Amino acid sequence: MRVGFLSPAHVHADAYVANVRAAGADVVGVTDDDTKRGVRWSAEHGVPWMGSADELFDAGVDAVVVCSETAHHRKHVERAAAAGVAVLCEKPLATTEDDARAIVDTCTRSQVTLMTAFPMRFSPPLREVASTIASGTMGRLYACTGTNQGELPLHHGAWFGDPVLAGGGALMDHTVHVADILRWYLGQDPVEVYAVTNNLLHREATPVETGALVMLTYADGFFATIDASWSRPPAYPTWGGLTVEFVGEHGVVDVDAFSQQLTIYGGTQNQLSWLPWGSDANQGLIDEFLAAVRERRTPAVTADDGLAATRVALAALRSAETGAPIPFSR
Repeated sequence: MRVGFLSPAHVHADAYVANVRAAGADVVGVTDDDTKRGVRWSAEHGVPWMGSADELFDAGVDAVVVCSETAHHRKHVERAAAAGVAVLCEKPLATTEDDARAIVDTCTRSQVTLMTAFPMRFSPPLREVASTIASGTMGRLYACTGTNQGELPLHHGAWFGDPVLAGGGALMDHTVHVADILRWYLGQDPVEVYAVTNNLLHREATPVETGALVMLTYADGFFATIDASWSRPPAYPTWGGLTVEFVGEHGVVDVDAFSQQLTIYGGTQNQLSWLPWGSDANQGLIDEFLAAVRERRTPAVTADDGLAATRVALAALRSAETGAPIPFSR
């Protein structure tokens, strides 16, 4: 299988290119609106540089990975759909609901595979919790508290702090992963979204929100909170992490998706670091995407899943702006 990259703006592209190769696919090229960035990335990862999307598609690709700035996702996905090429799109799908819906509609009309990059769907600890919940062992679920905290990502790309290119800050960046896990586990979307944000952290570095707390309410009374903050200090051993804790009728389950690691002190900067030794959720994501393309089937993370999580984040932004809960419906 031949895979291309439409922009490496998002830091996750650095991991995905290795995952694509590990899955046995050929990475045939990368193109980017920012030529300097794209050429540098192509040299670092040994990927042929293509001067335009047309050149990339002319080279022949079966699938593309879209890792551009969020505001540019729509144009790249539409270009791929027009060429009949499957798409793995970085999260969130878009900075507006209109663009997110257009991405889904375009791929549906063109009958091309669209998958949103939610690697946590392929985390073994989270999959085990999914099985536990589905088995009914916990009985009725009452509540969940989730965290997807991280470092200030501006050193990975200044665009993360640009409200136009990213659509927001920490809330847009980190709400979607836990929102998608909730949809996966519960099989439903919330009926109300409420959020508060601030930029007490890193105020001097960016105008966007760096702290965010989102509360989701469901039709059956279940509720969840999501800490979606850029609250990890620069010297923290890792970029961030993801946890969820569910309270049910017959018990509580608590999972840290990134706790499999060795602690290391030393190296060139004499810093504390964590070396992961567990499974690679990104590899599971890429394996599933390529298998879905090869087998011409719907991927485990559907287009509707990506749209729903994006809409939750956008509703949370509106709530934070207005100070009021936002009704959520399809």
